[in-house]
Amino acid sequence: MVETSSRRLVWLLRLTLLGLFLTVVVILVGAWTRLVDAGLGCPDWPGCYGQAVVPSTERAFAHSPDHPLESFKAWVEMFHRYLASGLGLVVLSIVVMARSLKAHSISLWRISTTLLIIILMQGAFGAFTVTLKLWPQVVTLHLLGGLSVLTLFLWLHLRIRQFVQNSHGVMKITYKSAFLWWVAGMLLVVQLALGGWVSSNYAGIACQGFPTCNTQWWPQMDLSEGFHLTQTVGPNYLHGQLHADARTAIHMMHRVGALLLGIALILLYWDYRELHFMKQSLNIVLGIYVLQAIIGIANVLWWLPLWLALLHTAGATALVISFIVSFWLSRYEQLNARTDTASRAVRLTT
Repeated sequence: MVETSSRRLVWLLRLTLLGLFLTVVVILVGAWTRLVDAGLGCPDWPGCYGQAVVPSTERAFAHSPDHPLESFKAWVEMFHRYLASGLGLVVLSIVVMARSLKAHSISLWRISTTLLIIILMQGAFGAFTVTLKLWPQVVTLHLLGGLSVLTLFLWLHLRIRQFVQNSHGVMKITYKSAFLWWVAGMLLVVQLALGGWVSSNYAGIACQGFPTCNTQWWPQMDLSEGFHLTQTVGPNYLHGQLHADARTAIHMMHRVGALLLGIALILLYWDYRELHFMKQSLNIVLGIYVLQAIIGIANVLWWLPLWLALLHTAGATALVISFIVSFWLSRYEQLNARTDTASRAVRLTT
């Protein structure tokens, strides 16, 4: 029985790693779909013009005469859906296996069921993205949902690895460190949401130049309109509906968010500067953050080229992964190191 459970844990470890990889791919393909304006490549959901694959021009016209078929965009959109469906199957497999281990670890079961709920919500957001014609609120929530799936896959993978290594302790971090982690975590979530809001409202190049915006340090902005969250449902939001000052406000808040996040990460690094393994981990987080900032600046200066905008999304996923891993290390690795040291000391004395 123990051997069977160990095998299942190993398989779960592999499945979560596969799910983590697929989630990154789905997020990047989703960003690509967005960047090439293929989000409405298929006017319906889950099929495309009522078909499981992209149909011929004649069939598409018969289904939706007011929505001409653009084959490339339709295939990009369907490719994204196929990948997302495959990811859903991986999540179902994980839930089934985690259920069989429920008696050994209720936490694995809870995380996996939460993952299933989020992936189902993602499917709903995918449908609403099409039916509500790229409504910015839905598009932004769809992005945050994808990053939530990424976080849950990573956390579940780390939790299973802990079981495989037979290390079940949890270290209590100091209040100061816990507070800094939560502040940095919340700022990261806000910054990711702002990034999604920039993208969904097509505000990526609302500011020309850096560090100034349209030759001004604090340009004219319309914050109330830029962050008006009760926008009308119904218009086609492809290429956005907001005026220039509202888009400028969104862009500038994204810059401010990046600055605040950077300060929080530097404070975390300073707090852990005397712990070598944490210093190394937070070095990676800060390195990715700096690279992400450089890519963001380059996107503004070079007018948002496709490959660089896609790289910015990849940087966001890398930042999330590195931050979660560092947070995990801050909670567990010190205790594991102490346990290993104590075990070696016992072996030496005996």
